[in-house]
Amino acid sequence: MSIKDNIQYIEGLKKEAAEKAGKSADEVLLIAVTKLHSPEEINQAIDAGIGDIGENKVQEILDKYEKVKPVRWHLIGHLQTNKVKYIIDKVDLIHSVDSYKLAQEIEKRAAQHEKNMDILVQVSPVNEETKFGVSMEEVKSLVSEISENCPHITIKGLMCIAPFYENPEDVRQIFADVKSVYDGLKEMPHERIDFKYLSMGMSHDFQVAIEEGANCIRVGTAIFGNRDYRSEEK
Repeated sequence: MSIKDNIQYIEGLKKEAAEKAGKSADEVLLIAVTKLHSPEEINQAIDAGIGDIGENKVQEILDKYEKVKPVRWHLIGHLQTNKVKYIIDKVDLIHSVDSYKLAQEIEKRAAQHEKNMDILVQVSPVNEETKFGVSMEEVKSLVSEISENCPHITIKGLMCIAPFYENPEDVRQIFADVKSVYDGLKEMPHERIDFKYLSMGMSHDFQVAIEEGANCIRVGTAIFGNRDYRSEEK
């Protein structure tokens, strides 16, 4: 199947899941994850209707930025503080803020560019030591600290990367737990807390994520096929 065919297929699955959750498919943002895929492939996806793409690495954004048609860019991978300056003027949403130190650097660079930066706070739903993200118990404190001290940042919601299970049903409760935390935080009264996105679910489990409340899904392999990791920068 072509990239266009894959996108149409995913949109159909997205619609089914959204209807189960009692909402419109239009309420769920599909982000095409473009890690290790070429600008030509990305442009095919854009031509097929994709309006948002997600990159894991800063260097890939820099390499592809001028070669890709107009689109909204999302930084969805771990972001080091020393790399913020390179993408602060290029991305529309940073999904992976998991420390106040990183938020401070984003604030600094956003102020230099006289812009507001939209972010998501990354939650680690099962406190895996090998994963990035703040624990479910600490997320409220981080949201509060950023909103109170970073005037050039707006917190637009939460992101999580759930553990991989062969059966997506096995991750359903994790998605439900993150949604519960999201619902509690979105009512926090602050002008820089404007929850709009719950970013969770990828190629193998996005339907379950939508059914449990996700309104932003990150899909790569199901759109572009398997990545060629031999080409990944070492």
